[in-house]
Amino acid sequence: MPITRSRDLRALLPSRWLPHALVLAGAAIMLAPFYFMFVFATHTNTEILSVPPPLWFGSALLDNIGDLVSQRPHFWRSVGLSLWIAGASTVLNLFLCSLGGYGFAMYEFRGRDKLFGALMATMLLPSFVGMIPFVLMMKELDWLNSTRALIVPGACSAFGIFLMRQYIGSAVPRELVEAARMDGCSEFGIYWRVVLPLIGPAMGTLGLVTFIGSYNNFVGALLVMSDMEMFTAPLVLRSLQGTGQTPWGAISAGSAITVLPLLLLFVFYTRRLIEGLTAGAVKG
Repeated sequence: MPITRSRDLRALLPSRWLPHALVLAGAAIMLAPFYFMFVFATHTNTEILSVPPPLWFGSALLDNIGDLVSQRPHFWRSVGLSLWIAGASTVLNLFLCSLGGYGFAMYEFRGRDKLFGALMATMLLPSFVGMIPFVLMMKELDWLNSTRALIVPGACSAFGIFLMRQYIGSAVPRELVEAARMDGCSEFGIYWRVVLPLIGPAMGTLGLVTFIGSYNNFVGALLVMSDMEMFTAPLVLRSLQGTGQTPWGAISAGSAITVLPLLLLFVFYTRRLIEGLTAGAVKG
């Protein structure tokens, strides 16, 4: 009997339940904005601005979507444009970053470490430093108001090369590369046939991070897009604010629609994301 009581007392200790409570509290805080976004998408403006605000779903979802489309007829085009830009940027980023990471991880050449250090140093620069040069370059290339201005500059990233270099260096044995080279495989063939099949988790991680970042890119699109028909989804939703009475119901419905692809990607690739991040940290 005393043993049973001691076990019960240990189960009540804060060290047992406090970490779980903190995790649950943190999860609730992070998920609350998503929950209210979906809830407000089903309510009218009057209900959303009422005190207290609605805490459960309503019946105005179709009305809000209709209001959104009537005010911004090109909304669905903007969602498709955002998906196209994010998809193209992701494909290019995966190819070029994995190729660069493979070169840094598997090749010995003069100045490799200094070049890699300079590449990593670019990650320390704040993003606003390059805004004016970015716009001037896009103007010189005549890419303003074009999807190329959002796809090509993001085709390769220092973070992506770093992640791929770390992962390839820890997951791909050099002996395997040397064996393929001795068998007569070309250098690109080694990358394509030997390395790529082994770095799936890192590719999934980088693809997910790149897609989300490109899909949510608001500042970049704001700098280069001036024609409303070329607006991405974040710009279209932002343009609804400041036009008389802000249609919060329509904005919430549009936000819920645009965030659905990201939620689906995250649900399906969560395990690969964790595998890629943890494996990439094994070897420095």
